[in-house]
Amino acid sequence: MPQELFNLSLANQKFRAMSRLLNAIIVDDEKNARENLRLLVEDFCQDIHVLQVAANATEAHQLVEELNPDLVFLDIMMPGEDGFSFLSKYPDRQFAVIFTTAHNDFALKAIKVSAIDYLEKPINIEELQQAATKAHDQLELLRNADLSDERLKRIFESYGGSRSSEKTAIPTRDGMAIVKNSDIIHLEANESYTTIYLTDGRKYLSSKTIKTYEAKLSDMTFMRVHKSHIINITDHLREFTRTGGNVAILSNEVEIPISRRKLPMFLDRIANL
Repeated sequence: MPQELFNLSLANQKFRAMSRLLNAIIVDDEKNARENLRLLVEDFCQDIHVLQVAANATEAHQLVEELNPDLVFLDIMMPGEDGFSFLSKYPDRQFAVIFTTAHNDFALKAIKVSAIDYLEKPINIEELQQAATKAHDQLELLRNADLSDERLKRIFESYGGSRSSEKTAIPTRDGMAIVKNSDIIHLEANESYTTIYLTDGRKYLSSKTIKTYEAKLSDMTFMRVHKSHIINITDHLREFTRTGGNVAILSNEVEIPISRRKLPMFLDRIANL
């Protein structure tokens, strides 16, 4: 083993013994991107220690073998072996994964291969911190059976809800609300929060971002039609009008704007209802 990797491996073991730090590697073929992410992690994610960076999948395979990281920040679009091909070599991997990419159309595939989270470049600091917390919590849940009830509650709230066409778990002040997806009329973003509107007039304010719900809700039923809005297009779309702009009118009579970028996809969806 090269001396540098040997020293890093020893450091890795030392950090695990001394603290709850997650030891991570960063994999990205763009030097500026990986160095920028390293700086962001060092400055804003105190519970993550970046062991090393890799410029391609070949270097990353070596680092995984030698350093046994807890977490891999993984770029998707790399020459030669891309991020998904890289992960396919580890069917029983023991490390968590956070994808980083400039191409948001890879989000669903990232979820299907069980990445902890998905960060779109340029990296948003708040989203990075949220992803780091989720990675830490998931790994702790898997490795530590002696978690307190309060700690377990926070972890389960963090992961409440899966990508399902049946139900969604919404974290609340008192625990979680489990709602049928067919009862969700629409979701509205408000900075880093999301308001979920239900058929019975109730609404929940969630600390999760609308991007998180976009990833979890079935794209057969829901559609993000605007940067601030997701609608239940299957169950609750009542009318589409171009009067005063492109607007979807929902079953609760709320009018939702359709962004110009989303309009072609929206029209294609409603043509096939």
